[in-house]
Amino acid sequence: MNNPNIRDVRRDPARTSGVPRAVAGGRARRSGVALSIATVGALILGLFLGAPAAYADDYPSWDDVQAAKANEAATASEVSRIQGLIAGLTQNVADTKAAAEAAGNEYFAAQQAVDAQARRLADLQSQAETQKKAADDAAAKAGQIAAQLSRDGGDTTALQLFFSKSTANKDELLHRLGQMDRVLSGTQAIYDKALTAKNTAQALTDQATAAKTERDRLAKIAEDKMQKAQAAADAAAKALADQQANLGQLQAQLAALQDTTAKTVAGYQAGEAARAAAEAARQAQLAAERQAAIDAAKNNGGGGGGGGGGSSGGAWVRPFGGYQSSGYGWRVPDCSSWGCSSSFHAGVDLADGSCGSPIYAAHSGTVVYAGWNGGYGNYIKIDNSDGSGLATGYGHILDGGFNVWSGQWVNAGDVIAFAGNTGGSFGCHLHFEVYQWGSTINPIDFMQNQGVYMG
Repeated sequence: MNNPNIRDVRRDPARTSGVPRAVAGGRARRSGVALSIATVGALILGLFLGAPAAYADDYPSWDDVQAAKANEAATASEVSRIQGLIAGLTQNVADTKAAAEAAGNEYFAAQQAVDAQARRLADLQSQAETQKKAADDAAAKAGQIAAQLSRDGGDTTALQLFFSKSTANKDELLHRLGQMDRVLSGTQAIYDKALTAKNTAQALTDQATAAKTERDRLAKIAEDKMQKAQAAADAAAKALADQQANLGQLQAQLAALQDTTAKTVAGYQAGEAARAAAEAARQAQLAAERQAAIDAAKNNGGGGGGGGGGSSGGAWVRPFGGYQSSGYGWRVPDCSSWGCSSSFHAGVDLADGSCGSPIYAAHSGTVVYAGWNGGYGNYIKIDNSDGSGLATGYGHILDGGFNVWSGQWVNAGDVIAFAGNTGGSFGCHLHFEVYQWGSTINPIDFMQNQGVYMG
C-alpha cells in the first residue's frame, strides 16, 4: 500500500550523527543481498589511492614482529608502535568522517541558499511580467479612448458633434459637459494606472536583475562548497580503506607480540592470511550478489514502476521504481521526533517500500559529486549538460550504497546507487532533483516532457 508519508524530513543538526554516513562502516541488507562499505572502500582505495598510504612503510612486517620477540625491550617497543598505528588508523577514520560530514553540511546549506534565491528571482520575474501586462493593457485601453475622440483625424469635429444639439438647451449642454468630464477623468485614471504599473514593472525588473546577480554569486559559493565536500569525502574513503586494509594484520601482530604462550608468530601469520582470504571471498560473493541484483532489476524493467534500462543515447529514464510519495513545491510539513519536513520540496520522492532498491542514472553524464550532503544524506549529483545546463541529484542513498564515484561517466539507466534512509528522511526512498543552471526545477513536469511519467 502506498505510503504518502515516506518523504524528506529536516532534522535538527545537533541530532545528526557526528560522522558522515556516506562512508560509515557496517553492513545493511537489501532484498536478501548484503551490502558492505568495505566493497565501496576497496573500490575507492584502488581508484583514489593507486599506491599504499603515505605512511604504509611504517607498518611492521611479520619479520619485524618475529625479530622483536627476541628480547623484552624490543617487544615492548614494537607493541607501543603497533598500538600507535592502530590508534592512528582509528582516529584518522573518525577525523576524516567528521570533516566530510561538516563539508557536506556546508554544501547542503549553500545549495539551499541558491534554491531559495532562485525561487525569489522567479517570483520577482513573474510579478514584473504581471505588472508589465497591466501597463500594456491600460495603455491600450487609453489609446482606444483617444482614438475614438480623434477618429476624424485629430480635429475638433468630434467635439462639435458632441455639443451640436446642446446649444438650444442649457440643461442638455451641462449634461453633455458632465459626460465629457467623466470621459476625460476616466482617461486620466487609466493613464495613471498604466504609468503606475509601468513604474512597478520596472522596479520589479530591477530587483529581479539584482536577485539574479545574487543567485549567481551563491551558485559559485555552492560549487566551491561541493568541490571541497567531495575532497573531504574522498579523504574519508581513503582513510577507511586504509584502515580496512591494515587493521586486521596489525591486530594480529599485536596479539602475537603480547602472547606469552608457546604459539608462534607463524601461527598468527597463518591466521591473518586465512582471515584475509576469507574476507576476499566474502567481498567476491558480495560483488556477485550485487551484480545479480542489478541484472535482475534491469530484466524486470526496474521493478515497481520501472526504471533503468541502460541507454547510451540521449534518452531519459525513470530513476527509481515505486510510487510518488511527495511531489515538487510548497507543502504542509510533516513532523516527527527527528524534526519536520521542509515546507518547500525541491524534488520528487519515489518509494517502493524497502531499502536497497536500485537507483538509475536518469540521463547520461558525469558524476560530479558522490558523498554526504546534509539533509540529503548520501547523495550523488550527475552533470547531464548537453549545453542546456541540466544536472540531476539523487538523495538518501543507503549507507555503503554508492555504485559510482566522482568523475565517472555513466549512461542513462546505469545503476548508480541503492535507496536508503540517510539524512533527513522519514523512510527508505529516493529524493530526485533536476537542476537547470544550478537551480532546481520541477522534476515531474520536466521528466514528463521527456516522456517519463513520475506518478
